Amino acid sequence: MAELIDETYKPSDDEPYMNPRQVEYFRRKLHDWRDEILKGSGLTLKQLQEEDTRLPDASDWATADAQRNFELRTRDRERKLLNKIGAALKRIEDGTYGFCEETAEPIGVRRLEARPIATLSIEAQERHERRERAYRES
Repeated sequence: MAELIDETYKPSDDEPYMNPRQVEYFRRKLHDWRDEILKGSGLTLKQLQEEDTRLPDASDWATADAQRNFELRTRDRERKLLNKIGAALKRIEDGTYGFCEETAEPIGVRRLEARPIATLSIEAQERHERRERAYRES
């Protein structure tokens, strides 16, 4: 399947939706994104292990602590993102990738380009957000 696309391929609305080339394109995009996150997580872990926590100045220690907390929050968000990437890859395997969870309509190539882990069409996402706002405001 990998031979279906090269680095210059970009899915378009002019071709059949979720054809094998598009599916392979998004599979690669998700794998590359996952690999990038895992690489960053490994670097953070290495930095945290090598970091000297015996800083001489209290303000240096506070700055380092704030930076550590920021890195850990970022990695936690990325951990959640990895779960969503894994779920998207599973949808590719079961043939449901690219279709709205609520309506089963195509999500659309442009939306998937912008957010490859999308599970809702733009219309369904907007309905979901309106319901959330109404719930919060009540």
